[in-house]
Amino acid sequence: MSQEKSAKLDRIVADARRAADERGETYREQALKIYPWVCGRCAQTFTRANLRELTVHHRDHNHHNNPENGSNWELLCLYCHDNEHQRQLEAAAGAGGSNSLSPGATHSPFSDLKALLTKK
Repeated sequence: MSQEKSAKLDRIVADARRAADERGETYREQALKIYPWVCGRCAQTFTRANLRELTVHHRDHNHHNNPENGSNWELLCLYCHDNEHQRQLEAAAGAGGSNSLSPGATHSPFSDLKALLTKK
């Protein structure tokens, strides 16, 4: 192998190692080291094969609040994480919205159930 190719390969390896070290410093990587790979809501267990589906949720919704002890994080699967953020959006919309409630259901599908069951 020529010296030029060897130097290029060394640069590629060094860049890959540096990128891996930087990834190791992210809050996601820290959380994955601290917590078991289980969704905090639905208890789905994760392995290396599906770990990309496990996300880090910030409990206070502040992505800049990343204490080293992980006290602001919880691991959630994609579905539970989306649900958590949807609930937050709905709560925010309800808090600032009008006080008028949507009309309730007027149809009662089981209103005549007793009569139907007693017919012979």
